[in-house]
Amino acid sequence: MSQPVQPPNQPQQPYGGQPVDGNPYAGQPGQQPPAPGGNPYGQQPPAPGGAPYGQQPPAPGGAPYGQQPPAPTGNPFGGQQPGQGAPFGGGAPFAPAPPARNNILLGVLVALGAAVVAGILYGVIAGSIEREVGYAAVGVGFLVGFAASKLGGSSPAVIAASAVFSIGAVYLGQLIGISMVLSDLAQIPFSEVVGDHFGTVTEAWSQEADFMTYLFLALAAAAAVGGAKKAG
Repeated sequence: MSQPVQPPNQPQQPYGGQPVDGNPYAGQPGQQPPAPGGNPYGQQPPAPGGAPYGQQPPAPGGAPYGQQPPAPTGNPFGGQQPGQGAPFGGGAPFAPAPPARNNILLGVLVALGAAVVAGILYGVIAGSIEREVGYAAVGVGFLVGFAASKLGGSSPAVIAASAVFSIGAVYLGQLIGISMVLSDLAQIPFSEVVGDHFGTVTEAWSQEADFMTYLFLALAAAAAVGGAKKAG
């Protein structure tokens, strides 16, 4: 007796899954169904504005891809603004302090030193030509006042000291000039006239002093005031 032939086994679905809505791959294990919208790769749709690959849209003002717009002052690199400190945390360059002025003591000392030097020069000139020159007296006063005010400031005390020392400088020059003349007349050394006969020199100055002598003294004082104002 023969047995009826058994119908062949039904074909197994691959991977044991059942097709869903005609999709033969829907039953594969571990696979997710396609994302809504027909994107088979599950990528996110482009952001609003058309920027590809999820980039940020351009910032207002035209700077591409999220860059910051240039600084308001026109510096496109966003660097330090004018007037800021030095880079790397450093401060502003050190400004040297201005020279000290209005130093009354320094101005008085400078006026005294300049008066001594100028008086000696004035006396040598006067003794060499055996006469006084008004321009030389003015030069003495101007030199004293200018030097004192340039180094010590233009305070009233410095100006007054310059005027007084200028008068003394011209007086000293006149005495030196008289001493040189007496040295020539007496045929004795200049140092002997100054050291041993200084009283004779001052007496000769008193006898020879006239209007021009005092005028030269006044010119020196006025020139000292002018020189001090010029330097200040």
